Amino acid sequence: MKKMTFKTNINCSNCVATVTPFLNKFENINWQVDTENPDKILRIETDSASEEEIIDSVKKAGFEISVA
Repeated sequence: MKKMTFKTNINCSNCVATVTPFLNKFENINWQVDTENPDKILRIETDSASEEEIIDSVKKAGFEISVA
């Protein structure tokens, strides 16, 4: 599995709930957001999604994202 790390502005449980369907559309993906971290770190493990697909999905959900 590929591991990726991103900085986001996903900062609460409602934000996580909003982005969930956008990230869960990918097969074989595990992800979590550290909302306690000042950079709101999104960690991804996947064999199906590319970095660009993750960034596009999070942006479509309405959040900012950049490679950490």
